[in-house]
Amino acid sequence: MSIDVVDLRNFYGHRLGVVARRFVGRGIRSRFADTRGMRVLGVGYPTPYLGLFREEAERCLAFMPAVQGVMKWPTHRPALAALVDELDMPLPDAAVDRLLLIHALELAHDPGALLRECWRVLAPGGRFLAVVPNRRGLWARMDTTPFGQGRPYSRSQISFLLRDTWFTPIGWGEALYVPPVERGWFLRSAVAWERTGATISAPFAGVHIVEATKQVYRAIPYRRERQRLVPALEPSLAPSPGA
Repeated sequence: MSIDVVDLRNFYGHRLGVVARRFVGRGIRSRFADTRGMRVLGVGYPTPYLGLFREEAERCLAFMPAVQGVMKWPTHRPALAALVDELDMPLPDAAVDRLLLIHALELAHDPGALLRECWRVLAPGGRFLAVVPNRRGLWARMDTTPFGQGRPYSRSQISFLLRDTWFTPIGWGEALYVPPVERGWFLRSAVAWERTGATISAPFAGVHIVEATKQVYRAIPYRRERQRLVPALEPSLAPSPGA
């Protein structure tokens, strides 16, 4: 399944989207604290968060899947966003130093293929950051926001998927402890929800924020060559040459 780019834009234009952008952006920034001189790529719908890096990174690009659609970004500057096939990105191997995946993995028809393509364009020693809905969180249970669409993940499911696609998880974070309710009281107390949830390490955060590195040298499983069995021959009597 996919979400239309207009719906994503509208969500981040509302009060609940502003709150989500604030707390998710804080978690992203804590992981990608310094991107000076680096090439940063966002895949999915990353534009609400790429502004954190645009002024300090060497270059900053946004790739949006063709089934979702694309919107111009930034609005008043030359465009840095492109409509792409997310399984065949128009970049050479090892082209970017930091890669942010948001509103993408849970909506992908083939998550493994998407992650392998991300692995291809990420430079050795680069960092990969995925923001995915938490299976146990309230945001994944309500389809009124983009985080309630697609396939949510548990931490163990993300770990398995990343390792199966040649990434090594190195750091975890969570965000969106506040319930996804666009009412004044909940939004005014959003900071208290976030602080309390982070302090007690509550399991019901809305999203996982997982950081991973690229496995440059991937182990190839050894398979012992199967030996062909030759059936034993029964002895038979044959006349000797001089008989």
